[in-house]
Amino acid sequence: MAAKFSVKTTSSFFLVLCLTVILFFTLSCFSADPDPLQDICVADLSSPIRVNGYPCKPESQVTTNDFFFSGLRNGASTANPLGFGVRRANASTFPGLYTQGVSVNRVDLARGGTNAIHVHPRASESNLVIKGKVLFGFVTTANVLYYKVLKAGETSIIPRGLVHFAANVGSKNVAYLSAFNSVLPGVSPIPDNLFASTPTIPNYILAKNFRVDEKVIALIKSKFGLDISLSPATWEDI
Repeated sequence: MAAKFSVKTTSSFFLVLCLTVILFFTLSCFSADPDPLQDICVADLSSPIRVNGYPCKPESQVTTNDFFFSGLRNGASTANPLGFGVRRANASTFPGLYTQGVSVNRVDLARGGTNAIHVHPRASESNLVIKGKVLFGFVTTANVLYYKVLKAGETSIIPRGLVHFAANVGSKNVAYLSAFNSVLPGVSPIPDNLFASTPTIPNYILAKNFRVDEKVIALIKSKFGLDISLSPATWEDI
């Protein structure tokens, strides 16, 4: 008799398979991080010392659990204005992958949800769709936009440091895995950088760059909890 698999078992197996494939794909690329000088270096997250990363945990304190991670099994909440949720397996959440030049995110998008326009300054990004239909796009420094809608089992690559985005263009919720060739790829969300920085970028500068009235900038900032107008004179006083 043929073996029977429950929906839960099949889904778990497919997720593990997807994760394995995307990790292999990423590890086959050139690492963006320095090569390790020892077999293992589990990040010591409790140490206050930071020199371009984490120190290594003493090997006597390393355990099996440092090298296994279940944080991507369940989706993240998408109950926010973007309809976006993310769970990260990077050096800050999965200490055993430190110095290995790889990290993975699980991204969930509600219907109509988007992964905000952003950049990863320290890594390229490869994506594998688990379920749903996702529009991926990135813009080169020559202002050329490359984009495509992908379905479950299809992949994309986002070159390092380029502005990119993702959006759920289907009728159901979306989940996909993003793998990076860095243990801490970093993320700079463009909307937050421009309209919710601390201190805020002066309205007149943003208005000139976007070729709109300062009132438009003030309105946008109010959506981020900011509505501060700084003139050139007040900016000089900061």
